[in-house]
Amino acid sequence: MMFNHIQQTYLLFSIFSAILVIASTIGFILKRKAGSQPAPVIDNLNARINAWWVMLIVLAVAITLGKTAFIILFGIISLFALREFISLLPTRRGDYFPLLIAFYFVIPYQYYLVYTDWYGLYSIFIPLYVFLLVPIASLKAEDTTLFLERSAKIQWGLMVSVFCISHVPALLNLKLPGFDGEKIWLAIWLIMVVQASDVLQYVCGKLFGKHKVAPVLSPSKTIEGLLGGIVLATALGVAMAWLTPFTYWQAALIGFIVCIFGFFGGLVMSAIKRDRGVKDWGNLIQGHGGMLDRIDSICFSAPIFFHILRYWWS
Repeated sequence: MMFNHIQQTYLLFSIFSAILVIASTIGFILKRKAGSQPAPVIDNLNARINAWWVMLIVLAVAITLGKTAFIILFGIISLFALREFISLLPTRRGDYFPLLIAFYFVIPYQYYLVYTDWYGLYSIFIPLYVFLLVPIASLKAEDTTLFLERSAKIQWGLMVSVFCISHVPALLNLKLPGFDGEKIWLAIWLIMVVQASDVLQYVCGKLFGKHKVAPVLSPSKTIEGLLGGIVLATALGVAMAWLTPFTYWQAALIGFIVCIFGFFGGLVMSAIKRDRGVKDWGNLIQGHGGMLDRIDSICFSAPIFFHILRYWWS
């Protein structure tokens, strides 16, 4: 029996929903067994499962509403992410004008360019034109105190929170000869593989972890967790290869690459948090940090995945 694209999408989300129902049930049973005793590991696991439920529901709504809603969704994600990034950095009155431009011009225009599929501009708009615009806008206040550092922080926030993240909806613009599936599946594949790697690294680390990967940057990450999470997430990518134009071997290689970049993305963002002396980027997701805590790995893996597809499959 053959399914059309809509039916295949519904089937995919039904499978993920069933997996989350099982995970939620296990989490509930473990919590009941713990009783009133403190169980931070179980609480953290349940918080991650709940975050996945939210992510799945939001993605399902955006996909149902179409391409425009999907792009708007990631525009909103960038808005919250940039807000969290900037809130942890010391700012001065002279930063008001460039931040005004960042939030009210750069974010909407970057996603407008993605919507219109103007690759030639959205691929260089922030790295080039906004890179030049931010320090120019900062000149208005004639505040030279920490001028270079302040400009660099705003530029870094825009690159990570807006430019990199915008590559997820940009996947919908790719023209891939021989691939007759929905382009939104490519975004689903990326998100599920990278996020699964993040969760599975945590689970494997708690079950088998003994050797720290980076004890200062991220004390909870272990070599055993890293290897287990990446192997299992790569296997998930292979199992979901039917969503993509990849063969099984290609899905394994690309899944491994995006998981590696996702891991380093998490470490880089952890280093920034350690520098600022905080545990989480925010409290948007109750009990589980802010937006950047959930998408830090995608920030680094999305552009890599996009350009692998664009240069090798387009």
